[in-house]
Amino acid sequence: MAFHIREATPSDVDIILELIIDLATYEKETDSVKATPELLQKNLFETPFAHALLAFTGTVEVPGEPIGLALYFFNYSTWTGRPGLYLEDLYVKPAHRSLGVGKAFFGQLGKIAQDKNCGRLDWSVLKWNQPSIDFYEKRLGAKPMSEWMGMRLEEEGIDNLKQFR
Repeated sequence: MAFHIREATPSDVDIILELIIDLATYEKETDSVKATPELLQKNLFETPFAHALLAFTGTVEVPGEPIGLALYFFNYSTWTGRPGLYLEDLYVKPAHRSLGVGKAFFGQLGKIAQDKNCGRLDWSVLKWNQPSIDFYEKRLGAKPMSEWMGMRLEEEGIDNLKQFR
């Protein structure tokens, strides 16, 4: 099956949101989606805190349906002294998996990382998502960061940081 990947544009906001909801459904977290078209427009295109790649069936000239999303942003490593690329989410619709879409996303992300002189490309994977873990380790040669544990503050926790100002 033919597919292609391209950078998202402001006219893709509804497609991006649809794929985010599909991903949340796959991860059994639909109630966690707070993204809106307005937030995506603002944070991806007006003040670009993140960037998105989209996969479509068909060709660039004759695109078909949207089948995947890779959402990423840049960070900075004090150890390497260079930027890094962080892949926040990668999603391919189930009917289109095993066609090379994930590899193509990583190929494009690798090109972006090299073009920006990134020292690292990082992402997280849910521990229960063994098919993805196998893909990352066996097909991409990625190594798990077993000595690191992810930490997070959400809105209430961020608000509680006021006490340290």
